[in-house]
Amino acid sequence: MGTNQNAVLRVPAASPADALAHFTGLMAYSTDVSDVHAAMDAGEPGFTLVDSRGAAAWSQGRVPGAVHLPTDEIASRASELVDPSQLVVVYCWGPGCNGAYRAAVEFARLGYRVKYMMGGFEYWAREGLPVETDAGVERGRPDPLTAPSSGVSCAC
Repeated sequence: MGTNQNAVLRVPAASPADALAHFTGLMAYSTDVSDVHAAMDAGEPGFTLVDSRGAAAWSQGRVPGAVHLPTDEIASRASELVDPSQLVVVYCWGPGCNGAYRAAVEFARLGYRVKYMMGGFEYWAREGLPVETDAGVERGRPDPLTAPSSGVSCAC
């Protein structure tokens, strides 16, 4: 091909072996809201879901069943709230926020196995999943730009 290659082809794709290692690695560090919801809905998820946002954000809405542990409090309070033998899944506001990464770093420093929930609370709510406030639990309508309007799974 000439020098006017399109941007997709300009840098060669990784080998299949490198791609396998890379994408498997990504899944070792992250999960998504649909998978977290399905696991939580099953009753015994095998992980502790931690909301790392501050008190005002927590009060505005949260994932039902999540533990509230702001990032700045993880080092001092994790041992009283989170079982170190279980995987921890952390979330913050959304993809425009790196708060879940900061929380994951804090848990890893303490020796916890940790993943972050891609999309955070924003995509949880946008997919129409249950949102808890002090007034109770409500379920919104899925945003058709983020989830099929007929359900919460893209069936991927």
